Amino acid sequence: MEKTPSYFVTREAPARISAMSRDTKLIVVVRDPVTRAISDYTQTLSKKPDIPSFESLTFKNRTTGLIDTSWSAIQIGIYAKHLDNWLQYFPMDQILFVSGERLISDPAGELGRVQDFLGLKRIITDKHFYFNQTKGFPCLKKAEGSSKPHCLGKTKGRTHPNINPEVVQRLRDFYRPFNMKFYQMTGHNFGWD
Repeated sequence: MEKTPSYFVTREAPARISAMSRDTKLIVVVRDPVTRAISDYTQTLSKKPDIPSFESLTFKNRTTGLIDTSWSAIQIGIYAKHLDNWLQYFPMDQILFVSGERLISDPAGELGRVQDFLGLKRIITDKHFYFNQTKGFPCLKKAEGSSKPHCLGKTKGRTHPNINPEVVQRLRDFYRPFNMKFYQMTGHNFGWD
């Protein structure tokens, strides 16, 4: 098992993984690309507080509304483009797309899909989670081999900065055709509109 978020967007990764094992099962967690871009920016901002505003990084030209697709925070959310690359090496039945939103709203249900995909007995259920109000997402009631609950670290669940609603809408409009193509490719509507 290997977990590296950048694999899905790294052009060379599918060929390398395929050369290692064509039978590899792939699990990709995706979330609303607009929220994902804002989250990416928030993480960078926590490390580099002097970076330009989200709005200024989003556009090549704010007046025309032209989105800067060279900015990695924008580029990563064009899931259909990245999936095209993976489908050259792996059939769709070896790839499971997990909804980041459903991991928060129904973690046991989404992990049930993962267990089924991997051919595992369903042992993770609702009883394993509690909703942490401070973090804003579910945490494990008890980590394996521990008597205390486990929640993701300080870098997860940060408060996002307020982004101009016009910028958010412009990004929604930008991502819509890519999302529609992604829904069609995966056979799953993630409901990001």
